[in-house]
Amino acid sequence: MTVTTTDHLSITPLQIGPRTLTSRLIVGTGKYESYELMQDALLASGCDVVTVAVRRERLLDDQDRSLLDFLDLDRYTVLPNTAGCFDAADAIRVARLGRDLLEQLGNPGAEWVKLEVLGDRTTLLPDPIGTLEACRELVADGFCVLCYTSDDPIMATKLRDAGAASVMPAGSPIGSGRGIANPAAIRIIHDLLKDPQHDGSPAYPLIVDAGVGTPSDVTIAMELGADGVLLNTGIAKAADPVAMAHAMRLACESGWHGFRAGRIGTKLYATASSPWSGNIVSIPGE
Repeated sequence: MTVTTTDHLSITPLQIGPRTLTSRLIVGTGKYESYELMQDALLASGCDVVTVAVRRERLLDDQDRSLLDFLDLDRYTVLPNTAGCFDAADAIRVARLGRDLLEQLGNPGAEWVKLEVLGDRTTLLPDPIGTLEACRELVADGFCVLCYTSDDPIMATKLRDAGAASVMPAGSPIGSGRGIANPAAIRIIHDLLKDPQHDGSPAYPLIVDAGVGTPSDVTIAMELGADGVLLNTGIAKAADPVAMAHAMRLACESGWHGFRAGRIGTKLYATASSPWSGNIVSIPGE
């Protein structure tokens, strides 16, 4: 098959449930020093979906300004999330509040949510039982659920089977900046979710969420086969959030292309790039 230059440069849109994402980078809206700085960073990231913590952020800053007033809703699609919820019932309630929020923004029927049910306030690791319970109920209620989870491959398959539109394993704990702590687990999740029966099943969207600190972390996630990366702190708390957002954008695209290009195999010993035998080329003038 002949591949054109355009094929090499283009990024295929990502389909999650009824939604089509042109950028594979999803960016959070919290922790910025100002809404104005957030605006500039979001623009530099190239994202088209931004996630908003319906409960924790409360959508207002210390000057009673609304976060939504600083989001260009013609450019960005809002993805409500249930950050700060520690049991299934609370997460379900907040998800429904997010649905109401989208309806107020003139987007009725946009029933999608990034589901988080956390286990404790120290590790901020997900509660697997509460997450699975909330996922099942929200799916039954008509939600398109993007489900934050640990990097446990078996849990990832259970959430997929429960109806989650996307599984979002953590690279490492939220806000830690430790990057992809267990690359093998992410790759196993990829392999389990992506047509495990080899029967031509539609591709299932896998998004790495949390713990990303550097552009190389994003590239690694994409090179492991992730379809996208969601991050917040890595941009918002960088010394220069706007420059970091631009770097994360390039890293995401680079990793996407790199995975599809097919890396070389790893070896214990060296392999020469040039042949050992052959004629010596004479250089004129020597």
